[in-house]
Amino acid sequence: MGYMGPNSQPREPILMSQYKVLIAGAGLGGLAAASCLLKAGHDVEIYEQAPQLGEIGAGIQVSANAMHVLRHLGVGDAVTKAGVKPGAYVFRLHDTGEVIQQFSLSDEHERLHGAPYTQLHRADFHDILAAKARELKPDVVNLNRRVTGFSENDSGVELRFDDGSTARGDFLIGADGVKSVVRGQIVGQVPATYTGDAAWRVTVPVERLPRDFLPQVMSVFMGPGGHAVCYYLRGGALLNFVGIIETDDISEESWTLKFPWEDLKADYVGWHSAIQTIIDAADHDQCYRWSLHNRPPIRDWSTRRATLLGDAAHPTLPYLAQGAAMAIEDGAVLTRALAMRPTIPEALQLYQRNRVDRTAKIVLQSSENRRLFHLRSVAEMKEAFAKRDEGADRNTWLYSYNPLTVTLA
Repeated sequence: MGYMGPNSQPREPILMSQYKVLIAGAGLGGLAAASCLLKAGHDVEIYEQAPQLGEIGAGIQVSANAMHVLRHLGVGDAVTKAGVKPGAYVFRLHDTGEVIQQFSLSDEHERLHGAPYTQLHRADFHDILAAKARELKPDVVNLNRRVTGFSENDSGVELRFDDGSTARGDFLIGADGVKSVVRGQIVGQVPATYTGDAAWRVTVPVERLPRDFLPQVMSVFMGPGGHAVCYYLRGGALLNFVGIIETDDISEESWTLKFPWEDLKADYVGWHSAIQTIIDAADHDQCYRWSLHNRPPIRDWSTRRATLLGDAAHPTLPYLAQGAAMAIEDGAVLTRALAMRPTIPEALQLYQRNRVDRTAKIVLQSSENRRLFHLRSVAEMKEAFAKRDEGADRNTWLYSYNPLTVTLA
């Protein structure tokens, strides 16, 4: 799998088969994949268990590797307008705030990798992707349809729902997240192991914060037993806070689980004054915390008529900010694979073969970042970051990947 550059064009043969594609899940990955497929001329039906289309959560980060796809879909400008382009990635000690490493983002990221780095609200991003999919096919999303399983044969795939109804198509994409029903049927239950970490999230309107509080950069405060990531959303109107702490208190793996503000405050005693200011300004009844679980990468996630995408295939911990980007890459590569092989089974294998190593590397690198961010001493941390800087071609393999032009083989 070779990199061709952000603006070069793929030279693969283009086949004209058009398929009816069923997608389980209307999250970010499912919607992006639907738009890629619809744009390529396929018919798509998305089935979502929720009663209404929407997204929860707070901040999300979109780097160049995903932005190439968003530009291809015609939503790159909308994403940029809805978000903030951070000037830099800044790593600080948890208590003193001393900067131990930083690198430029924003314009430098675009110069190096061919597209900008943007931070935006997850709900805004979801709205943009949903609008694009519905622009391409107004009735593409079917709500209140909880998937229970599927069956397949040489002529197609049948998706089953809990109300007894079914849907038929040429093949199925399971984009139904970390608790994927489709993955469970394809590969069985993948064991989830608690990482030892729980993640807090809050958003704070900037008018509650001191003037010139933190610059528009990605600020990462790191210390023994945890770290915190702070960045702006919605043109700088909101500050997003994600705090990762080590704890034996295991809770549900859910973005919507509220915890007492007092627990958040207690977890960050002794941290830098900026962290205290954010916590003190947060709504006391809007503090969310969920337990982070690790799932080992899987190597084979396709059958002849079904495959997986995003967290259903390669659930990724948030320490590298690449979970959504990987799902968006998946949809673009899968769409290209369908145009390069004469049959669906061959196309699904081409897609999987060209995604499995990259996504596994992302999963493992994300887990490694967890260790780096939680080192126990300042000396250890400075030494580790110095070594990390010496081998800093990481940004090239990660961000300069263009799923629209990378060679598929």
